Amino acid sequence: MPFKKRPLISKLWLKYTDRDTYKTYKWELGNYKQSQFTNFLLGSQRLNNLSKITGAAKNKGHLNVIHSGNAGDIMYALPTLKKIHEQTGVPVNLYLGLNKPMLLQHNTTHPLGNVMFNQKMADMITPLIRQQAYINICQPYTDEVIDIDLDYFRAGLIPLDKGNIARWCGYITGVTPDLWQNWLSVKPDTDYADTIVIARSARYQNKQIDYSFISQYQNVVFIGVETEYSEIKKMIPNIRWEPVNDFLQMACIIAGCKFFIGNQSFPFSIAEGLKVPRVLELSFDVINVVPEGPGGNDFLFQQHFESLVAALYHAER
Repeated sequence: MPFKKRPLISKLWLKYTDRDTYKTYKWELGNYKQSQFTNFLLGSQRLNNLSKITGAAKNKGHLNVIHSGNAGDIMYALPTLKKIHEQTGVPVNLYLGLNKPMLLQHNTTHPLGNVMFNQKMADMITPLIRQQAYINICQPYTDEVIDIDLDYFRAGLIPLDKGNIARWCGYITGVTPDLWQNWLSVKPDTDYADTIVIARSARYQNKQIDYSFISQYQNVVFIGVETEYSEIKKMIPNIRWEPVNDFLQMACIIAGCKFFIGNQSFPFSIAEGLKVPRVLELSFDVINVVPEGPGGNDFLFQQHFESLVAALYHAER
C-alpha cells in the first residue's frame, strides 16, 4: 500500500495517543521524503548522468550551467565542470545567479550579509573563472536557457555540513570530478615565492588553535577582508595585509607563495584548486572541505599545525 501523508491534526493525535505507531509513521515519512527527493533529482528530463549530459551536448553544441553561490561553492563546482568539458568536448557556459537569500545559523555572520552571491562578488570572481580553458562564458544569469542547474545540491538531502563540498555537484550531475588534479590555472606571482600566505575567516574557526607561533617566521601575508586581518594581527604582529582587486589577483598570489594556510573559507578553495602546498584549519563544527592531491594537509590540533608549518617552511619548493 503506498505511503500517505497524514494531515497535521492526525499527526498530532497519533503522536499523543499511540507513540509506537507515530514513530513508525515518522520513519515511513522520512523514507517517503527521500524517495520524493530522489525522484526529483532523477527525473527523466534532468541531466543527472554523463550519458544524458553527453547527449544534450551533442544536440546543442554547448552546455549552459547555473550556480548561485556561495563563492567557495562555485570554486568547488569547477572540477565537475572541467570533467564535463573533458568528456563532452563542448563549450561550458557558467551563469551566476545573484542575490539568492542565505540563511545563517544563530550568532554567525557572512561578509555578504543575507545573500549567497551578489554583483560585487561576481565582478571579483569572473576574471578568475574566465581564465580557465574549460569555461567558455562566465557572467551573471539573465534569462538564458539552463541545461544544468547546480543549485539543486541545496534541494534537500545532501548533508552540507559533512563530506566534501567539491563532490556535491558531482552527485547531482552523475559526473565524478578528478579532485586530485588541479582545476585552476593562473600565472604565479613570483614576488611571493618566499612568503607564507594566510587567510582566516570569522566563520569555521577552530577555537583551540593559536596562530601566534607564526610570528617567528619571516614574510607572512594575509589575504582577506580588513576586519579579519585586524583580528589575526593581534596574534601575528608582523603579518601584513595584501588587499586584492579581484580573485584572479588573489589566485596569482596563492599560486606563487611558499605555502598557504587557511580555514574552510573561499581563499582555501583557490589553494585547493591550484594544488599549491597548503594547510587547512578544520573546524570541529563543520568538516566539509577535504584536501586532495599533492600538497594537501589539514589539522585539528595545535601541535600538528605547528609541525606542518615548520616542515613546509623549511622544505624546498
